[in-house]
Amino acid sequence: MKSLRNPLFTILSIATLITVFMLMIVSASARAWSPAISQADHKQPISDYSQDILPDVQITIDQVVASGFSVPVQVTHAGDGSQRLFVVEQTGMIRIIKDGVVLETPFLDWQNNLRCCGEMGLLGLAFHPNFAENGYFYINYTRAGDNATVIQRFSVSASNPEIADPSSGMILLTIDQPFENHNGGQLAFSPQDGYLYIGMGDGGSGGDPLDNAQNINTLLGAMLRLDVDSGTPYAIPADNPYVGETGLDEIWVIGLRNPWRWSFDRSTGDLMIGDVGQNLWEEIDY
Repeated sequence: MKSLRNPLFTILSIATLITVFMLMIVSASARAWSPAISQADHKQPISDYSQDILPDVQITIDQVVASGFSVPVQVTHAGDGSQRLFVVEQTGMIRIIKDGVVLETPFLDWQNNLRCCGEMGLLGLAFHPNFAENGYFYINYTRAGDNATVIQRFSVSASNPEIADPSSGMILLTIDQPFENHNGGQLAFSPQDGYLYIGMGDGGSGGDPLDNAQNINTLLGAMLRLDVDSGTPYAIPADNPYVGETGLDEIWVIGLRNPWRWSFDRSTGDLMIGDVGQNLWEEIDY
């Protein structure tokens, strides 16, 4: 871990980590009662722990930016200076908020090509760093029929910047899923190296019964790192750890359970991963 350079940075970093950790615990308690989660994930009811670990968190709403969405799981922007917000709906659509208004026509409607919901569906969206020039964006979704994870690139319409061209899809990766949970979901470009990172869960059930997270010969339970500006459909960065070694070249790091959401520090490029825990503990990886 990098050394922290001044006391104020140290205090702010610790406070941020504590806040994130508390919110993840609250989120975990809500997920514990979701019928989509395997009971194997929660051998002991979360209520047994709640008196000891759950903080007294009060949530208030100061402003409603937009409403009317179906299972929104991500909000992001295209980095093109348009000030538009893109809302990812788990059920299969990407909607645009422009000038405070939700546009009637979705940016992309992919509902007929995926399976939702539980921990499946349209799970992630990332815009290419040069989206303003090349119009590329990438999605992560659960494919209808076999529940595989698909990473696919699309282009914006040549005639209308408010909609995508659904016929432009190019599949980068298809990853088989042994169970219906722990699909990961997020993908993002690093501001430091420009590569596409993809968070993959361990494949599901509880306790990682297939030991995927410690297996360097599967893309499950890992953070993947691809060079989408080279090769077809991608190339492998030369400094990925298993290049020239035993293990899959796409892997950047192993040992993850379900990295549902994570984020790059915009100034340093450092990666903070919120990894879903089991029973009592959640995990933050740096």
